Amino acid sequence: MKPAWLAQLSPAWRARAVKLGFNLHPAFRGTGGRVVHVASDLRQIRIRLPLSWKTKNIVGSLYGGSLFAITDGAHPMMLMAALGDSYIVWDKAAAIRYRKPGWSTLYADFVLSDDELLEIRFELAKCPELERTYLVELKDKHGIVHAEVERTVYIAEKTYYRQKNGGGDK
Repeated sequence: MKPAWLAQLSPAWRARAVKLGFNLHPAFRGTGGRVVHVASDLRQIRIRLPLSWKTKNIVGSLYGGSLFAITDGAHPMMLMAALGDSYIVWDKAAAIRYRKPGWSTLYADFVLSDDELLEIRFELAKCPELERTYLVELKDKHGIVHAEVERTVYIAEKTYYRQKNGGGDK
């Protein structure tokens, strides 16, 4: 599901293209967040959400919608890159739990480990579709958690998904 042109790039340029793609996408830009790091293997992403006039709520802390929105799309993108074109991957559900107001810049780190990928491939070998739930913590520079976002991602073999859904990709 990743664009064919992305696969043609070297790993370093691929990471730069993903970072630029997120940061220039109008929906992501609107969150106020910025991707500050993408690993060359596309298995780690770090997003920064600064406290600014664009991201403040009525009481002056980080707007909850921005906290929630900066976590959208990272896991599906990493999974698409790791699993390849034979799979459909999309966000299926999400929930947020606010722990404390964000009065400063917060960070969200996304990591896709080798063990996680092995487990996904093992599960897909048994059943052609599955769901994975990921917990993303939004932390300040001291590592204090201000919010937790739980995201459920749907993964399926493309041929199975198309048969099940009448031939559509989405």
